[in-house]
Amino acid sequence: MQIRTLLLAAVSAGAMMIASPSFAATELTVQRFFGACDADFGTNTDVAKAVGECGIITSLINKFNADNPDVHVSVTTVEWPGYDQLTAQFASGDAPDIVTIHESVLSDYQSKGLLMPLDDVLKAAGLTPDAFTDAAREGASKDGEIYGLPIDTWTMLYHINMDLFKQAGLVNADGTPILPTSPEELLAQAEQFKQKTGKPYFIQNLANETALYTRNLYTYLFQQDSDFFADPKKVKLNTPEAKKVVEMYKTIFAKDYTVKDLDYGGAINAFLAGDGGVQLNGTWVVGDYNAQSETAGTALNKGGYAVYPYPQLFGGTKAQYADGHTWAVSAKEDRTTEQTAAIGKFLKFFADNDFEWSRTGHLPAYNAVITSEAFKALPHRNTIAAVADLGKPLPSAVQRQFAIQDIIGEEMSAAISGQKEVDAALADMERRVNELLANI
Repeated sequence: MQIRTLLLAAVSAGAMMIASPSFAATELTVQRFFGACDADFGTNTDVAKAVGECGIITSLINKFNADNPDVHVSVTTVEWPGYDQLTAQFASGDAPDIVTIHESVLSDYQSKGLLMPLDDVLKAAGLTPDAFTDAAREGASKDGEIYGLPIDTWTMLYHINMDLFKQAGLVNADGTPILPTSPEELLAQAEQFKQKTGKPYFIQNLANETALYTRNLYTYLFQQDSDFFADPKKVKLNTPEAKKVVEMYKTIFAKDYTVKDLDYGGAINAFLAGDGGVQLNGTWVVGDYNAQSETAGTALNKGGYAVYPYPQLFGGTKAQYADGHTWAVSAKEDRTTEQTAAIGKFLKFFADNDFEWSRTGHLPAYNAVITSEAFKALPHRNTIAAVADLGKPLPSAVQRQFAIQDIIGEEMSAAISGQKEVDAALADMERRVNELLANI
């Protein structure tokens, strides 16, 4: 009787071990930006019901955990972009397994051997780089290998209040906005807009900001075929091409064609309140702005919302600056084969669900998604899908791109606001960037 009882107890304990997914689950740590929204989506696994970057990525990870009881992903959310924290984690030997990294930042960590090349992991999971769009593949590749699973391509866009454009007489017969084709046309249309609406043409977040200035400069340097980073360790910014761009934005500032003292959140609120015609913001707000345009009583519902790539203002290559988000994997010597396989499963899950992520407004990283009828049916994709061809990053060998962004933005801000002469600002930004690169 005692032996039978012991046998039953052993069988029962074994059954409990098998039935408990947490007991045998392979543990992975994931670190991401995109904000925190646990109050709304902390337990949601129905990804189709999620909205916005935070809602969709939170719901996707929830669904991955629910669908894969043999793997458990623990998530840490960091304030954007989180690279100071990540660098400290690498220094202390406590980096997460999987982490969100911009394509423009991959080189900073890859060049130091801190990231794991993913070609073999992706191949084992059934993913090959030929599935990526050209922009995504270029952005995720360093030294001929893949160092991040691309999940999107993003860029800055013209978000347009069509009610104000109609008041300004800047609408074509077919209902589309009239956009400028040269710096001179831009300034003329901005003056016309201001005269007819009493409001500024642009809503920009110019307070406590560097990224917007820099992205604007890159776009219009590309459109002038300026090869300003021909040498990835030495930039050329004290040039006639750069001066044209800075002087254009300085005129916009001086003539009050833009709001001046708003931070990022303030600029969003101003655009949603109808305080200006064009907000310069990214792909990531398309979904939210479209939802506003479908809500009765809002400024964007009054006359409509449109969104387009930046207009081609110069006679060179049709292009604009673009970047992308990736899932990168830290290089760890003690990682088990089970953990590596679980990482492949996680990456494959995100690749398979790239359409859901594209609902944010970001462009898909996969050819099968960007050419799909489901993607084409999403609002405004007919006007912004061109970014997949127009989008151009800095050369992948350029390191410290976020630090460079801060330097350029600081100097552009000083020049545009009149704190510095344009020539002095351009000379200083070139010198400061090259000093930074010389000391890597």
